[in-house]
Amino acid sequence: NVYVIPVFFYNLSGYDAHFVVEKIANDFKGGVDLLPLTKESYISFSKTVKETQTNGKWDRYVKLRFVDSYKFLAASIEILASYLNRDKLRITRSEYANLSAEDLDLFTRKGVFPYEYVDGADKLRDTEIPPRETFYSFLTDETASESDYKHATRVWRRFRVRDLGEYSDLYLKTDVLLLADIFENFRDACSASYGLDPAHYYTLPGYTWDAMLRYTGVRFELLTDIDMVLFVERGIRGGLSQCSLRYARANNRHVPTHDSSQLTTYLMYYDLDDPENFDATTVPTDSDVGYILEVDLEYPRDLHDTHADLPLCPTRDKTLGKRQEKLLATLYDKSRYVTHYQNLQQCLRLGMRLTRVRRVLRFAQSPWLRVYIELNTALRTRASNEFERNLYKLMNNAVFGKTMENVRDHVDVRLVTRWDGRYGAEALITKPNFHSRSVFSENLVAIELRRLEVKFNKPIYVGMSILEISKTRIYEFHYDYMVPLYRDRCRIAYTDTDSLIYSLEYEDAYERMKRDVHRFDTSDYAENNAHGMPRVNKKVPGLMKDENNGAIMTEFVGLRAKMYTYKILERDDTKRIKSVKRNVVAKRITFQDYVECLRNARELKTHQSCIRSTLHEVNTVSEQKLALSPHDDKRYVTSNGEETLPWGHYKIPL
Repeated sequence: NVYVIPVFFYNLSGYDAHFVVEKIANDFKGGVDLLPLTKESYISFSKTVKETQTNGKWDRYVKLRFVDSYKFLAASIEILASYLNRDKLRITRSEYANLSAEDLDLFTRKGVFPYEYVDGADKLRDTEIPPRETFYSFLTDETASESDYKHATRVWRRFRVRDLGEYSDLYLKTDVLLLADIFENFRDACSASYGLDPAHYYTLPGYTWDAMLRYTGVRFELLTDIDMVLFVERGIRGGLSQCSLRYARANNRHVPTHDSSQLTTYLMYYDLDDPENFDATTVPTDSDVGYILEVDLEYPRDLHDTHADLPLCPTRDKTLGKRQEKLLATLYDKSRYVTHYQNLQQCLRLGMRLTRVRRVLRFAQSPWLRVYIELNTALRTRASNEFERNLYKLMNNAVFGKTMENVRDHVDVRLVTRWDGRYGAEALITKPNFHSRSVFSENLVAIELRRLEVKFNKPIYVGMSILEISKTRIYEFHYDYMVPLYRDRCRIAYTDTDSLIYSLEYEDAYERMKRDVHRFDTSDYAENNAHGMPRVNKKVPGLMKDENNGAIMTEFVGLRAKMYTYKILERDDTKRIKSVKRNVVAKRITFQDYVECLRNARELKTHQSCIRSTLHEVNTVSEQKLALSPHDDKRYVTSNGEETLPWGHYKIPL
């Protein structure tokens, strides 16, 4: 008889766990069980409360399970609370039942707190709210907005706060109440829709996976032949990201700098609509049987120019002089390439040559996931608030991740509070599969053991098939629609998994979209948009949508994968750098920095602040990061610095 009490923290794994895990392990009796990512990072941890045993026997006891709410709802409390209608804040309203509606509104939004200002207990005795500049955050390089500071001042005065310590208590209490309301509404919506309570789970992918299994009744055959497992694993490659054309500028009648004497060009950003919701098994086939094949393929030289922007059959390879493998789209011949049969059909139709079939894995296929996707789509349509609409979208997206779970990454970490005994540190360290240890304090150590066995209990062939067939949608759009339509006037500037940025030489790209509107989701265009674009095909999986919704993209600079920028008329520049925090990119990196990096082949470094934990000691650190680099090893950069070629292209000098 185990009574499990889940305790939810917001961002437990990333922050709060570092402060509480040592106290939880040592301050009262009972063991701690981990669901670890590493020795210092945990998805969840549980404390067995020894004092709850009956008559010295473990027949009834309580286990406190500490869980991260962010693993279910990956957004800030402020954003999540804004999705809820006021009548849904039942816990907050009950706690402040004596307040007027106007006063209660003060607690329906997340407050602000001067974290950096409070550097000692004496600051908590301040009897006046600190000035706005003390609400500056070293992490975000921002001060509280005037609106947020005004809200904090209203709370301080309305509730006659005596000092900053009392304000701190009120701030924390409001956070906890909002989180409780958010998660209880999440539980209510999930229980009503799927008949399962998410409080019994650790993450949203785990929950939606069980909900899908329960609703569809599907039963997967798990692979028992290790050769089959390894075979399918070789076909899992992830999404392709690359920069093909490093600079492009639009010249059309919508652009203020339009030069009528030059060719008319458009920059268009197309994104595949809900690729995770695209049910790969519903693609028409001739049979209820499908195949995963290991083949040798030849890439004919006469395809090199046509396929230079988006080569078929990407592979994981090490680039020149690098140890890390990357997903590369190359024009090399493919040897022992594992692929789904629909990808192979597409490759052969587009001109690649099949030289040998080495192995074939045959499987039965049916549209088993369709009913679950349609359920969530219908629930999303009927949802009465933004909170539920976002929830049902997440339920579809998250189910895909569970099909790709890599059980090899699971680790065995034990949190130990004593040296001797059967489960003490000494016994674990002397095991032959001992890996490493981290000493957090005199009475707390984490010990990692090498796993003696790996249980392959995930249907990875599902995830592999979805990933592979999703790629066919991008290739189909480019080679079966864009290339025949625009021919050599169509260039891909950037590719990222399910999206394409094009440079098009055409009189009016938007008029062309209107003619072929059945291929696009245009539902997010403004009602009276300047292009006269009809608003149709809302959220139809597998269709392309204009990411800018009719706004005019005027200029693009791409340095390499995950490092690009573009300008939009009458909007802020869009800037992306994978390894640098968004607030740093927004404030310190300019569009011109990208241009100069490209033109002058010069790297740019910047500083950013972040929270780091070392042995559960949390510190705010400032670090120097490489922000912009002109070097791209995924493709060959030509002498002009703007054009690139895929590796294996016949024009690359040997």
